[in-house]
Amino acid sequence: MNNIRTATTITTLGLVACMMAGCTSAAANTAEEVTELRLGYFANVTHAPALIGLEEDLFDDALGDVDVTTQVFNAGPAAIEALTAGAIDATYIGPNPSINTYIQSGGVSARIVAGAATGGAALVVHEGIDSPADLEGTTIATPQLGNTQDVALRAWLAAQGFATDTTGGGDVNITPTDNAQTLTLFQDGNVDGAWLPEPWVSRLVLDAGAHVLVDEADLWADGEFPTTVLLVRAEFLDAHPDVVEDMLAGHIAAVQWIEEHPDETPTVINNALEDETGKRLDDAVIIRALEHVTFSVDPHADTFETLVANGLEAGTQKEGSIEGLFDLRLLNTLLEASGESAVSAAGLGEDSP
Repeated sequence: MNNIRTATTITTLGLVACMMAGCTSAAANTAEEVTELRLGYFANVTHAPALIGLEEDLFDDALGDVDVTTQVFNAGPAAIEALTAGAIDATYIGPNPSINTYIQSGGVSARIVAGAATGGAALVVHEGIDSPADLEGTTIATPQLGNTQDVALRAWLAAQGFATDTTGGGDVNITPTDNAQTLTLFQDGNVDGAWLPEPWVSRLVLDAGAHVLVDEADLWADGEFPTTVLLVRAEFLDAHPDVVEDMLAGHIAAVQWIEEHPDETPTVINNALEDETGKRLDDAVIIRALEHVTFSVDPHADTFETLVANGLEAGTQKEGSIEGLFDLRLLNTLLEASGESAVSAAGLGEDSP
């Protein structure tokens, strides 16, 4: 199990010392106290820091008297709807929905405060589809219109010369579908493939006989592309930076826990998935899934201009600036206090503590 990959190691003693010293109190004396943090996430391996943080009580430990309540989503656009409506305060989510809400709100809706995962997404297809040319006339599923995998598929198909549209027309029919339903549809022969995050890639490969036509890691320099970030409603961040910083302490601890417990991580993730879905993954599925994901608090902000271009190419987002999308100051306060290197906003926001 030592093939589970992580990045940005956090020193436990340094983090604990930081918390005890009060560096989680950048603006602790807010006028209005908050007693609850409402957190969104997906029941995906790419959201393992959320699953681990909740299952191992790492958020509870970091947040103290602030209770964590959760809501589980299938894909990013639904989570954004909840965030925008004020139904949740923060969510683990893909980068493209984060970009969309920021642009559509004119830069006032939300801020990315940390990264969570890179990698772990691919296009898997039926036997007989062996090249991009074989996709003409096929039906390919994605988790939801405008989510990160949906945008990646549409942009990649455009690069291959295929025309698509957001209503399912064009040379390749793209059908946004719940991940669990996609597995059933694929097994029944009603879709020809899907661009999905883990563990659904591994489920289709091992449980349904699919094969990988495109590993998204092959499309990015060094194979690094953000799959999951931690997004916070801007109003909540402004009002309660101390709570957000404590949440980030729990998030950092979860990423570190994954690194330090490679043999236990699959079981703990499976426990969390069973709690949410009522089913456990086969050991082979979760092991394969974890081989393709890297967990890191670095959001890889330097990739986001490319993600914007992909969204425009896909026709799923409006034109606009993402300058200011990142606020990594609280994250970097914790990282530097524990002796770790700060991460960069790549000129797209704040990153100096």
